[in-house]
Amino acid sequence: MKKALITGITGQDGSYLTELLLEKGYEVHGIIRRSSSFNTGRINHLYDDPEVFNTKLFLHHGDLIDASNLNRLLERIEPDEIYNLAAQSHVKVSFELPDYTAQVDALGTLRFLDAIRETGLRKVRFYQASTSELFGKVQEVPQTETTPFYPRSPYGVAKLYAYWMIVNYREAYDIFASNGILFNHESPRRGKTFVTKKVTREVARIALGRSETLVVGNLDARRDWGYAPEFCEGMWRIVQHDRPDDFVLATGEMHSVRELIEAAFRCIGVNLHWRGCERDEIGIASSIDEEILYDKIQMNATHILEGDTVVTLSDNYLRPTEVDLLIGDSSKAERELGWKAQTKFPDLISLMVAADIEQLLHPELDY
Repeated sequence: MKKALITGITGQDGSYLTELLLEKGYEVHGIIRRSSSFNTGRINHLYDDPEVFNTKLFLHHGDLIDASNLNRLLERIEPDEIYNLAAQSHVKVSFELPDYTAQVDALGTLRFLDAIRETGLRKVRFYQASTSELFGKVQEVPQTETTPFYPRSPYGVAKLYAYWMIVNYREAYDIFASNGILFNHESPRRGKTFVTKKVTREVARIALGRSETLVVGNLDARRDWGYAPEFCEGMWRIVQHDRPDDFVLATGEMHSVRELIEAAFRCIGVNLHWRGCERDEIGIASSIDEEILYDKIQMNATHILEGDTVVTLSDNYLRPTEVDLLIGDSSKAERELGWKAQTKFPDLISLMVAADIEQLLHPELDY
């Protein structure tokens, strides 16, 4: 039985990766930060299963800013594979907490690599959750493993440090360490502060009559959005590769935040018309298919009227420096790993809106 150690196990990717590894027969160990309350919502279905918890799944308190703790955990667990998914991963927040972001996202990776070297676990395979934010002010379209980096946020800069430390320790100490340069990947378990989840959840609230307007920042930012469980399988495939290397995982399709919003509203039978320009632009309900609306929520909702303003803009959600577009080319991953994104953008958004409506109707459901 292989042993895997996952940081960030309570996050979106950590929870899906845990499920995947358990299905493959792994013993899974996860690092969680000590706090006054558990943040295990995404893995509660595993945590509460007596046949899984403390038999196949084990949780340990730890933190990427504590090097001695990492050393002790590696000596105790002796994992075959390590997936470093923990991070301060919100781009806008990184401008407000640049030092903390660097401590966790940059130096946290270094501490882990050094712990591997010091404990002598040279056969362990290490996966680093890298990011498309490395490309930032993109130097070519689409972006591949050889595209020059130009990060545009403290988060991107911290992840760039981690990326090159992976490469350096791989070459200097012959450690099996790989970077997964993952483009945006979403799911019903996405954190509520990320734009996709913010949009789908607010559209669900509007459908249920619990909100009137979605407020966003930049309508024209364009991203490559995929489905998180598929990307977690890609992580695993990177680690199983016959040699350590760096891989882009992406869908190869790009959509704007505007398209994201339109797709989410279409899921509840509302078509949008845009009026105004620049920061005064608003989204108006131009037509409504009530059969779709009521079928989706399976109950009476506050009536959305044609002509209602349902989208507005706020400068509060703008970043000091913006990444205008990201679109990845994962040809290398398809060629060498046999990995390719399957879920299409409209299906992903429909899945998320449906899950958000279900969770709002049934708060006991936890994603």
